[in-house]
Amino acid sequence: MSITCQQLIQRHTETWEQAIIHPFLKECQSGQIKPQQFNTWLVQDYLFVVEFTRLLATVLTHAPVKHFDVLLGGLSAIKDELNWFQTKAKERDLDLNTSKQQTCQAYCEYMQQVGEMAYPVQATVIWAIEFAYNQAWQKPGEMVAPYNEFAQRWGNADFTEYVKQLEKQADQALSAVDEDTAHQAESAFVKIARLEKDFWQMAYQT
Repeated sequence: MSITCQQLIQRHTETWEQAIIHPFLKECQSGQIKPQQFNTWLVQDYLFVVEFTRLLATVLTHAPVKHFDVLLGGLSAIKDELNWFQTKAKERDLDLNTSKQQTCQAYCEYMQQVGEMAYPVQATVIWAIEFAYNQAWQKPGEMVAPYNEFAQRWGNADFTEYVKQLEKQADQALSAVDEDTAHQAESAFVKIARLEKDFWQMAYQT
């Protein structure tokens, strides 16, 4: 049995759209987002990326050697991203040594579960997470300062190309899976989409 990333999107279009189109992003684009709301998201996203780094490292231990280059490139980029988050937090006088909100905690716990799943499912999850960010920060269009810096980080051409490479690898991993693994990958895709929607909404719970 085989399944592709694009087929997952086609089967769950509405759920996916809810993950990448949200008032939070529209308000960033217009500059109407309240600083407290954006700062809430920023701190929690840093905590998320810390756990995502661990997931990516775990996925590398399950991946075929031919997929190493792309995954190692992702890990290298995350090192820079964590440092960037710390710089942004310092500029905004934010404390990154804080507790995860319930939504962030749920997402991080799910990523830990993904670390125990088969590689085709893991590859699907890594792609879905990165693709969600890539699309979410592109779709609103050009953003006003200071939010344009964030849109450029996840919506730039290099990141878009990285996401395409992740999709290609996920499709390769999914090309000859059994029915159970295919269902697990599809369920994981839907789960990520719902978690992404909840994560944007979390910014308003301050």
